[in-house]
Amino acid sequence: MSRRGFTLIELMCVLLILSLLAVMSFRGLAAVLDARDQVRHETEKWKRVAAFFSRFQHDVQLSAPRPVRAAAARFEFSRFATAPGIDMPRRVAYLLNENREIELWLWSGFELAPETPPARYAVLPEVAQFELRYLDKELAWIEAWPRSERDAPLPQAVRLRIVLASGEELVRVFSLK
Repeated sequence: MSRRGFTLIELMCVLLILSLLAVMSFRGLAAVLDARDQVRHETEKWKRVAAFFSRFQHDVQLSAPRPVRAAAARFEFSRFATAPGIDMPRRVAYLLNENREIELWLWSGFELAPETPPARYAVLPEVAQFELRYLDKELAWIEAWPRSERDAPLPQAVRLRIVLASGEELVRVFSLK
């Protein structure tokens, strides 16, 4: 009577093949999980950027033609309310802080003492550069607004350039007229 079965060599070969398949499957799964994490990180980054640009555009479109307090390192302006009872007119400023975040500064109204501190909110992290240019009535881009006492309370447009910490450069122009 002959016995049918597997030899030790055949079992070892099967185990070797199965272990190679397991290692390849693990590597493939790890690559898929890494790619998923990278896509999730990139998606979150671009959602934050889109939300920042949307907020900035909304604020700029509601800007009020009122004199601007000294604002060398930030973009500071007054903005109207979006709708009665929903929001109020207020002073608004955007600047790059020491943590490389773009901050939104909000004052509770227009007519406040100059030393009144604003509420400060980080609206876009991981920013390497934040640059603003202003379009004057002669259609020239300048670095500071207002340039002189004769300038209108608002420029024609604002050019916003940001460079993210990851290296992407984004430039947007917002009309104020």
